[in-house]
Amino acid sequence: MRRVVITGIGFCSPIGNTLQEVKSNFEQMKSGIRYMHEWDEINGLESRIAGVVEKDDFKEIPRNYRRTMDRVSMMAALSLQEAIAQSGLNKEQISNLRTGISFGSAMGGLETLFSYAENVAGNDGFGHQNATSFLRFMSHTVGANLAVMFEIIGRNIPTSSACTASSQAIGAGYESIKYGMSDIMFVGGSEGLHYVEAGIFDSMGATAIGKNEKPEEASRPFDKERNGLVVSEGAGALVLEEYEHAKRRGAIILGEIAGYATGCDGNHITLPSERGMEDVMRNVLSDAKINPEEIDYINAHATATPKGDIYESIATNRVFGNKTPISSIKGYTGHMFGGGGAFETIVSLFMIQNSTLIANKNLNVLDEQCADLDYLYSHRECDITYAMNNNFAFGGINTSIILKKI
Repeated sequence: MRRVVITGIGFCSPIGNTLQEVKSNFEQMKSGIRYMHEWDEINGLESRIAGVVEKDDFKEIPRNYRRTMDRVSMMAALSLQEAIAQSGLNKEQISNLRTGISFGSAMGGLETLFSYAENVAGNDGFGHQNATSFLRFMSHTVGANLAVMFEIIGRNIPTSSACTASSQAIGAGYESIKYGMSDIMFVGGSEGLHYVEAGIFDSMGATAIGKNEKPEEASRPFDKERNGLVVSEGAGALVLEEYEHAKRRGAIILGEIAGYATGCDGNHITLPSERGMEDVMRNVLSDAKINPEEIDYINAHATATPKGDIYESIATNRVFGNKTPISSIKGYTGHMFGGGGAFETIVSLFMIQNSTLIANKNLNVLDEQCADLDYLYSHRECDITYAMNNNFAFGGINTSIILKKI
């Protein structure tokens, strides 16, 4: 089987859009979650906080491409533009039948979708609607728009599986290269912010309630006082490349994807399954051909929901015992949904490169129902060879990715 390496990364996140910004905010344990004054006029919302990408101007993207892009696609486009620039790929290598793309999003272009629906329902009908609206909100809008902007002519594998959308996109790219269908794959995901996301999870009883006055304390993975997730936005992009191909062209290799697995609970549409989580972690170890004790760090999905964190901790303990350091970065960023898996994979790579494990934010008192694990209460310096990034989604869709230091 062919080895798959990473030769470029890019992102937009609530804690910064550059590695230096992200590093600084992690060092200060600073949150990117704030009160949303923009939602003050929305009736019935209990959670009025969110993780926000502080960027409103996307003029770096040529106007002819922006015409069919919602914010979700524009954040992805800037992320991929950065990743490609870092990779050093030329035009011929990008527009090649052996170069493909796989990008995901949970909900597509929500801003455009709800504006469109409100205008139609408000008796404007369809006669005055913009002809490009559908292209901005369709479910595969990110992958389609990026393919056009970067003139990608190889495989295009859009993914839309809620919280695992971008991690499944990474997996699709990894498998495309590993099994010989591609030499290069641009992978990742994106999610734009909209109040409807907060409303949806409010109605499910899944958002952090009572923290509107202290937004930086709202997202509390594994903590006894946690009571729900915080919605957020962001994007992440990675350039994946076959190892020998990258070596031949003299690329700087940032790390390797050593394993990937995805699976389905086949059980409940919203409740997580300890068995399903355990299975996907065991399967990714098998794909990477390593043992549990070789994993040096686990980047947990842990969204700070009451049941999800408990089930995940139990499944993790069954596979690893209590010796492997574990944390969730959602205390800093909130839940980026379709952008989360990609950004968390990039952060895991960052930890490997910097030999530093990022602590859980807002984990003051561990929930006694969570399993016995090596939870990170403070940043820890150590050598990391293998890191695992886990994501779990509604519908019982589970993913696990193993990164390896080069």
